Amino acid sequence: MDRNEIVKTVNSIFVERFEMDESELTPEKKIIEDLQLDSLDLVDMIVGLQQKFGIMLRDNPEIRNVRTLGDVYDLFEKLAKEHPEIADKIK
Repeated sequence: MDRNEIVKTVNSIFVERFEMDESELTPEKKIIEDLQLDSLDLVDMIVGLQQKFGIMLRDNPEIRNVRTLGDVYDLFEKLAKEHPEIADKIK
């Protein structure tokens, strides 16, 4: 799974769950400040990421450091390298 696939998959969660325009989803966007997600939305985002990528994030301390979409892309790029099987779960 390359970065483009990760970006496309992550962005699809924001489009589907939060009805965002994909053109607004750029790496520098801050999830809370720019995309206006609240704490319940963050939970929904994490659930969506877990479902799409087939990996649990609840106990992953790195998810707490995510502030921008670029951080999400970077985290899943790292996770894809550590867990190559998640590439098979992308729909």
